[in-house]
Amino acid sequence: MDHAAAGSPDAQSTPGCYRHPDRETGIRCTRCERPICTDCMVNASVGFHCPDCATGRTGTGPAPAASRPRTLAGGTIAGDPYLLTKILIGLNAAVFIAVHTLPESFLSDMVLIGRWPPAPFVPTDGVAEGEWYRLVTTMFTHEEIWHIGFNMLSLWFLGGPLEAALGRARYLTLYLVSGLAGSALTYLLASPTTATLGASGAVFGLFGATAALVRRLKADMRPVVILLAINLVFTFTWANIAWQAHIGGLVAGAAIGYAMLHAPRERRSLVQYGTCALVLVAVVGLTLSRTAQLT
Repeated sequence: MDHAAAGSPDAQSTPGCYRHPDRETGIRCTRCERPICTDCMVNASVGFHCPDCATGRTGTGPAPAASRPRTLAGGTIAGDPYLLTKILIGLNAAVFIAVHTLPESFLSDMVLIGRWPPAPFVPTDGVAEGEWYRLVTTMFTHEEIWHIGFNMLSLWFLGGPLEAALGRARYLTLYLVSGLAGSALTYLLASPTTATLGASGAVFGLFGATAALVRRLKADMRPVVILLAINLVFTFTWANIAWQAHIGGLVAGAAIGYAMLHAPRERRSLVQYGTCALVLVAVVGLTLSRTAQLT
């Protein structure tokens, strides 16, 4: 049997811990990417930090605030990394209760609809009539228990890890912009007299961002791909599902998630928020185009 000679490239393929060079390790700090052994690694919300990053001591000279531990996307690590996810679930649940307790006019004012009533009547309601707020309110509105149940379960299992990896501001931006992208594509392609509702566009945005997170962590992509494929099958086979919202949210979420998790550190904010701005410009463009077509 052949053995690698001491000092050869093969023998040095596994780096040593930066604090204990004699200990080979395949673990790296998710913030500074220095190799760390099992004795040095500190559990973080996503992955592990080295002792210096965990305590804010980088030794590079920046102000203390600049050396605080950050999420994978550069956000601030929060005490409760699931807080926004809980708030979003609570908001959806509150609207669901309101839908079933308030007069029917409440639901009518919350759903996404292009233009209503249809010809030959004079339209008075809908996005085309200036009710752009419907692009947002539809993201938090559900009527059927199975619908909100599926969306909220997906939000909990997908949203929590993403909130921890991105930080609260970036996570909320991802959720809202993905939902708006789903609403805009639905407005563009669906019948203007068909009412649609639900958080599915935003949830599919989380699917897209989760794929980007798994890729960033170099983990196994197969579970995510399989779960996404199953959901896409349901999207195109079940009746009364707005596939436009699913596809719009998925594409936007994948683009934003990839930008947030793979942006170069020196231009991180520019790439992250620039991508979000481009998606928002597309949302506005699609909405204006469809409005001009309907009016």
